Amino acid sequence: MSPFTSSAPRTEEWRHIRLTLDDGVATVTLARPEKLNALTFGAYADLRDLLAELSRERAVRALVLAGEGRGFCSGGDVDEIIGATLSLDTAELLDFNRMTGQVVRALRECPFPVIAAVHGVAAGAGAVLALAADFRVADPSARFAFLFTRVGLSGGDMGAAYLLPRVVGLGHATRLLMLGDPVRAPEAERIGLISELADEGEADVRAAQLARRLAEGPALAYAQTKALLTAELDMPLSAAVEMDAATQALLMNGDDYAEFHAAFTEKRPPKWQGR
Repeated sequence: MSPFTSSAPRTEEWRHIRLTLDDGVATVTLARPEKLNALTFGAYADLRDLLAELSRERAVRALVLAGEGRGFCSGGDVDEIIGATLSLDTAELLDFNRMTGQVVRALRECPFPVIAAVHGVAAGAGAVLALAADFRVADPSARFAFLFTRVGLSGGDMGAAYLLPRVVGLGHATRLLMLGDPVRAPEAERIGLISELADEGEADVRAAQLARRLAEGPALAYAQTKALLTAELDMPLSAAVEMDAATQALLMNGDDYAEFHAAFTEKRPPKWQGR
């Protein structure tokens, strides 16, 4: 959560997504409801750049990723991405696929928790965006489908073959990525794909409540927890416990750790500062 910024001004208006900021909570809404929030080249680029900007700001302490209208996100736009990529050469295709991966990396590496609020369809790239969040809050209408093999591509798109086995296990991930069959909310909850099953129509509300809880908590502790969860996925235990030790030593020298002790002693709630 570096306070250092470059000469470039903050972007005040995003063309392909909608951003609202409310006392530490950023809400990013995919806003093409007439296309079930299908992604375009511009939407990917906006998400990549927005996450980079928000990651440099101390003001953001939690982010909700949501979709407007009948669903969360139906994936890449068939005409504006799938059709358009047929005319691109290999170098251009590599640039595009690297950009989609950069969005996923940004979701995993940004220093604040990300909550996906899922209703209706989360398909293809939309399913991977939800997968890359730290929490997935879904209502009973939610259905996830990793459709990449259905269009003749590898199921391991945008990091899905890395992330999904770590969330639901190799067996479920193999089935979902190979076959591309939809997973409805009850099964998604059973296999661990969603963090919370909300009541009908309440996914956005519950996600906002979770974001508010996180925003009011110890932001630096959350940021370091997220960083360790990502970094330690591929570490041996000896390296992981050493990284844990170094992280705790740093946090024990922080203001929030001292604030907890003061609050406990004075029998009051802590006033977290995020440092």
